[in-house]
Amino acid sequence: MQRFFKTLFACYMTLVFVATLLFFLLLILIVSIPNNRKSRKRVWHINRFWSRLGLLLAGMPIKRIGKWPLGKKKGIIVSNHATYLDALNLYVAIPTYFRPLGKIELKQYPLFGFIYQQVAVMVDRSSAHSRARSMRIMWRVLKHESSILIFPEGTFNETDQPLIPFFDGAFRLAVNTQTPIVPIVMPDVVNRWHYDAWWNMSPGKNRVVYLDPIYPKGTDLHAIKSLKQEVYDAMETALNLYLCEKNK
Repeated sequence: MQRFFKTLFACYMTLVFVATLLFFLLLILIVSIPNNRKSRKRVWHINRFWSRLGLLLAGMPIKRIGKWPLGKKKGIIVSNHATYLDALNLYVAIPTYFRPLGKIELKQYPLFGFIYQQVAVMVDRSSAHSRARSMRIMWRVLKHESSILIFPEGTFNETDQPLIPFFDGAFRLAVNTQTPIVPIVMPDVVNRWHYDAWWNMSPGKNRVVYLDPIYPKGTDLHAIKSLKQEVYDAMETALNLYLCEKNK
């Protein structure tokens, strides 16, 4: 019976997603034509409104814990990653304009892929050239445009551990540009949309927790490793804390 209701809810959400996608796609097509900083920011605002509407219709509104720590300053935002819902959560939770780093595979999804790449910096992780190019683009974005959002795990965490090992990219970028890392954790995403099946969705609590910024100390390889470990430890501790609270 539980599976039946979850499947019914997933079908409802699919209809909501498709209907709103078609509407907002038209707006995005119109505003993205110049393909410049101003048009990307307009697309970001549309994506943010679309995400907020989708989460409200899904019965998964964001509950913020803590205060956004950077004000209007730029930073490198990192978050845990478990489902496709993560992007919607972060568009709502992060109050200032940012550009995400996105896997090039997302471009293959009809319509959604087009929308995503209007704002995202796309990267092919299997290509050293693509990784280097994305790093240069993100450096320019931080300097001239906005914050950057990166999922340092690189893919969905489909384990029973709070986090899987991080890639170096976000921390190399932070050290090279001397930009603070802003960790965010989302302890409820797996319960809202579990990675084991497309239909495994449930409305309910959807917390987003802001952690304190962490600043790079030094400019060498050791500084990258040290920063990565410090951020990993802070996020793991916070996830364990809020997961325990959920189970009380």
